[in-house]
Amino acid sequence: MARRGHRGTLALAGAATALTLLLSGCGGAGDTGAPVTGITTNDDDGYRGIGMGQDAYRVPEVAGLTDTEGRPFDLATQDERTLVFFGYTKCPDICQVVMSTIASAVAKLSPEDKARLQMVFVTTDPARDTREVLRTYLDRYDPSFEGVTGSLADVVALGKPMDILVEKGRKLPSGGYEVDHSTVVISVEGGRGDLVWTGATSPSDMAADLEKVLQEDAG
Repeated sequence: MARRGHRGTLALAGAATALTLLLSGCGGAGDTGAPVTGITTNDDDGYRGIGMGQDAYRVPEVAGLTDTEGRPFDLATQDERTLVFFGYTKCPDICQVVMSTIASAVAKLSPEDKARLQMVFVTTDPARDTREVLRTYLDRYDPSFEGVTGSLADVVALGKPMDILVEKGRKLPSGGYEVDHSTVVISVEGGRGDLVWTGATSPSDMAADLEKVLQEDAG
């Protein structure tokens, strides 16, 4: 994986896929949260997103993370397919777009598929995103969505092996600050991140991919 500097890109390449992922500073000067362009993929797998195949991310086991109820949370050991997005509640632009896409995609699924899927929002700003703040934020999209928090070191430790970059951005005139972070959604099953979508993905395309992958999981 090639990593370029601040507000740069993450390059991800495999035998069957090639993709440029966006690192977005939410609300940064001149940053519109625009979708990634110039994406090339191999469509042989039938996915609109990026099927990782042999290049699937291996999710690390990270102790110290908790959900909005204060229960320990380990992404690597979840027993159902999990959508994971790293973002923060004060993000003024791209996080809201991606979360709305996920919520719309999940709403298109059958009740049976919904029951076999969970969505997890990992905060990249644990200093401000308390469990209560996360719960209020996620309830606006779907009460079934789960929030995960912990020390910033643990959040970075979870994201780094999946090429999720988290960096504190510029200070704002209000006295707050931005958080720059990767803006992809990763589908995880059995400790492997095997399907990836960028912020350019439509709800319909994500829903179609979820239906397909959940059918494949069911065997």
